[in-house]
Amino acid sequence: MAEVQLHNVQKRFGAAHVIRDMNLTIKDKEFVVLLGPSGCGKTTTLRAIAGLEEIDSGEILIDGKPVQDLHASNRDIAFVFQLYALYPHLTVYENIAFPLQATGESRAEIETKVRVVAKAIGIEHLLRRRPSALSGGDMQRVAIGRALVRRPKALLMDEPIGSLDAKLREGMRVELKRLHLENGSTSIYVTHDQVEAMSLADRIVVMHDGILQQVGTPSEVYLHPANLFVAQFIGSPVMNVAAVSLRDGTDMAELVVGGEGFEFPREVLGMLDAARAGDGLSLGIRPEGVLVSHEDKPGYRPVDVHLIQPFGGFDILDVNVGNRTLRARTTSGFVDQPGARVWARIDPAQAHFFDNTSGASLDIRLGE
Repeated sequence: MAEVQLHNVQKRFGAAHVIRDMNLTIKDKEFVVLLGPSGCGKTTTLRAIAGLEEIDSGEILIDGKPVQDLHASNRDIAFVFQLYALYPHLTVYENIAFPLQATGESRAEIETKVRVVAKAIGIEHLLRRRPSALSGGDMQRVAIGRALVRRPKALLMDEPIGSLDAKLREGMRVELKRLHLENGSTSIYVTHDQVEAMSLADRIVVMHDGILQQVGTPSEVYLHPANLFVAQFIGSPVMNVAAVSLRDGTDMAELVVGGEGFEFPREVLGMLDAARAGDGLSLGIRPEGVLVSHEDKPGYRPVDVHLIQPFGGFDILDVNVGNRTLRARTTSGFVDQPGARVWARIDPAQAHFFDNTSGASLDIRLGE
């Protein structure tokens, strides 16, 4: 296994600057997910590590050795594509064995290694079948098995389960995590699906427009987003973001959202002054941070429910706060129908503040 490093990596396709000053270290045996919308540069970054794309400048190191000038075949990297790329005329056994045959390993070694990998990914009973007789999930298992069989320094995966249905994707996520833990491989995984990223990654690398936005554990990027892009890309439903202002009250500060005031601890005023926030201030609050009650309570404001979205174990309510709409998470069936009057408050402990101009987080968290 290996540590993978990118130093000041740049890549352009004509006028499109798809990777900008990428600096990233992926530790030995770490599972890192490159996450971002389509066109953000995540697949190009993966292909650059594999040697399938040449970089314009910078350095890519594997185990401390520069590899940007090495051919893909000399980097000891395995790549799993979204579209299986299996040889249709070969059996499952022959597909998995192909990399070992290409390097001239003995028949006995190939037999042992193929069967060990097939057992690990649960396809021993499929070894004599051809790809046309397999399900989508089984074909992806074969592609992963072919990548793992020669124990590469790093395993790169480009949306390998993106074409599967929801149930198969969930099962494959579990299998991929288990295989990573059992094999101790350095794994780099590309996806635009935040659920995959949150469930698989040791660390998530969030990208946008070729720029690395934030690197952190799933908890870090969810609870402490570095900027507005990360805040609204991570989480489902997305974080509420609204332009706000703060007023100084007698005992409390008042946070004004959509023309409605919510009580906040006065300490937030000093924190904002220390952070040198200007007039352009945005509040970020996840739906679970918008607290809803059937009864009027201190600190709560009356709001009307505009829309109810049932998710089985919970509901998402769209509530009208002055001239703004905020989403709140409640227990299932908390409100019977749209148009109901409830009371809501914003939990200061779950509030995030962002600079409107730069989009950067002001790193102000109350109650911590």
